[in-house]
This record gives sequence, C-alpha cells and structure tokens, in this order.
Amino acid sequence: MTLNFAKKSLLGAALSGLVSLSAQAGTVEVLHYWTSGGEAKSAAVLKQLLEQEGHQWKDFAVAGGGGESAMTVLKSRAVSGNPPGAAQIKGLDIQEWADLGFLTELDAVAEKAGWDSMLPGVVSDVMKYEGHYVAVPVNVHRVNWLWANPEIFTKAGVSVPSTWDEFFVAADKIKAAGYIPLAHGGQAWQDATVFEAVALGVGGAEFYRKAFVEHDQTTLTSPTMVKVFETFKRLRAYIDKDAAGRDWNIATAMVINDKAAMQIMGDWAKGEFAAAGQVPGKDYICVAAPGTQKGFTFNVDSFAMFEVKDDGDKQAQADLARLILEPEFQETFNLNKGSIPVRTGLPRDKFDSCAHTSMDDFVATAKSGGLVPSMAHGMSTTSAVQGVIYDVVTNYFNSDSLSAEQATERLAKAVKAAI
Repeated sequence: MTLNFAKKSLLGAALSGLVSLSAQAGTVEVLHYWTSGGEAKSAAVLKQLLEQEGHQWKDFAVAGGGGESAMTVLKSRAVSGNPPGAAQIKGLDIQEWADLGFLTELDAVAEKAGWDSMLPGVVSDVMKYEGHYVAVPVNVHRVNWLWANPEIFTKAGVSVPSTWDEFFVAADKIKAAGYIPLAHGGQAWQDATVFEAVALGVGGAEFYRKAFVEHDQTTLTSPTMVKVFETFKRLRAYIDKDAAGRDWNIATAMVINDKAAMQIMGDWAKGEFAAAGQVPGKDYICVAAPGTQKGFTFNVDSFAMFEVKDDGDKQAQADLARLILEPEFQETFNLNKGSIPVRTGLPRDKFDSCAHTSMDDFVATAKSGGLVPSMAHGMSTTSAVQGVIYDVVTNYFNSDSLSAEQATERLAKAVKAAI
C-alpha cells in the first residue's frame, strides 16, 4: 500500500480532535535500541512521562548500538502486518517507510506545538515526507568525538592529539607506556564510525559531503580517498587483539577504567562516563576527532509512528510525539544520553562543557558548511548504500592483503551499484 497524503485530511482532523480531548488511554509498543546504561536510563524517562499521561509503554528493546538488529526485527514485523506503534528510525529510512505507506501523520501535534519554529531546518526536513511530519526528532548527537583519559596521557607524557599525525605519535608513546591507545569494538558500524571521522579529518567537509551524501564517483575514486583508507588502516595497530565483536559501551568502559587512552565515538559515550560518575575536563576529555575541529557529523535519533487502528493507541502515539519535544523531556533525556536538545532555545545551565561545545559547534558549522550528516549512523544515505560501505570498510580494516587503492576502487563500485 502507498501512503496518499492527499487523502489524509480526515486523519489530520481526527488527530487534532484527539489532542484536544481528554486523554484516552492507549498503548504504544516502542521499538528502540537504547540498551546501554545511559541509554536505558534515557528511555526510562520517556516511558515514565508517557505513563503519567495514562498510557502504557510496551517496551521492545533490541540490543545493538548501530540499530541494524532492530531494523531487521522491524522489517520482519512490518512484513507480517504487525509493526510496533513507534520505532526508532533515522535519516532517509524515514522517507522509505513513509513511501511504503506504513507511517501516520503527526501534523496535528506538530502544528499545535509549533515544531516548525523550534526545530532547525536540517532536522525538520528529515522528519517530513511530502511536506508532512511522519517522525519526531529526539536529540542531536555529534559523532566525530574523541574521548580521552587524561591520566594515561599524563603518564605517557603526551598531549591529546588534534591532527592525525599527532595521533600516531601519541599512540606510539601510549602503547610504549603499556596502555591500549584506542578502545574499539570490532563491529561494522563502529568501524564505519571511525572511518567517517578519518574521512572528515583527512578530506574536510566538502570532500565528505561529495563522497557520502552525493556519492560523487570522482571523489570516491580520488587520491584523497586512498589516503583516507591508508590512515584508517594504520589505526588497527593501536587496537587490542580482543576488539572483535566488542560492544561500543564496553570500549568506553576501557577508557573509564584506565585501560585505554582514547575512543572515537559519538556523544552517547558521554552517557557512560556520566553513569560512572566521571566529570568532563577532570576525569575525561572530549575533543573533536583529529582534523575535524571545523566539522560536525550529526546523528539525530527519531521515532516514526506506524499506522494503528485503536483510537486510544492513536492518542498514545500523539501524546508520545508531543512529550518527546517538550522541555522537560528534552532536558532530562539529553543530560542522560550525552546528546544535545534538538529543539532550540532551551536553557544550557545544567549541561556540561562537552555539551556546550557541541551546541556551539552545531550552530557554527551550520553557518560555515562544516555540518554534515553521519554516514555510519544512517543520516547521509539510504540503508542500501550504507550497507555496502560497511562491507567494504570493515573487510578492508580486517584484511592483511587488501590495499588502500583496491579498497577505494571497491567502495566506488559498490556505492554506484547500490544507488
């Protein structure tokens, strides 16, 4: 079935009526992949707020930081005609689900709350299909962070690196001092997270955009891309032999527990530091990944609402969407999650120095052109293109025989075939 918005005015009116009436209890089954300590705490906040509205939150958590497992489950449920009421979906996948006719409009909720005026255009555009809201954004994550353990750097006698050349010099000294230079989990999405940080640091924002948003073949086959792959491969020497299959939060714990000096990961990692009682600037350091000080790769968590029949369940969906963008949830959730609020104009006083940096850089890079969507986290391209990039990147990273030139050629061909 195909969603026809020209015929959806009755649904819009119905939703508007539902919002204006007294609460009609319903249930929302929520599919998400917030299962680590900081993430689970954040999800619990939303659940509590929904239940205070008189509704029931039916939790459907699927572990896996990149969301691949959750998306596999969602597809299976949708094909069988039994999708959840709400699902954590991001980027261009939102439009794909809407085009298939699975999603319901949220225009009535959006208009009443004024979403258009409170959301940055780069965010609201992704939440809409044919001009209609079909998803609600939760937060803004910066992906290109380097998390560092200052005690290890002091013991190794080096400074936190700001360029890739500095990174390799520091990593050698850290390794010589008996520590693991880079905490990493050997999963495809984590490999891609590091790879895109290298690409932004080596090539810059325009190169990144042409490669991962526009899929320009000249860029994908360029000497710069070869250098990206070469730099990326060098990192493997600074990762411990037990990295294969490790979850991202376990890698973060290595930095927290003084086993590893650094991790390249999005700011959801900050939720783990916070849960461990650590303070930024004292117990850990957050800086842009090497070479990416003028760039910002963003990842926006969001929930899409699937068509349901029961009026109470529709009301629960509408209330869930409304609650997500209200100040109370935006503040509490993002303080737990490590991200920054997606709605503008909220007070900053409760947020830490890492969040202030992220807020400032988000605004600055939006003006300068350095703000780019994360490829590794489903914001820059379709899941099909993302999948082939994952395959090339992780196969190359774990191969002893594949050259950077060969990987560059394979990447370009794979992306071209997947478009």
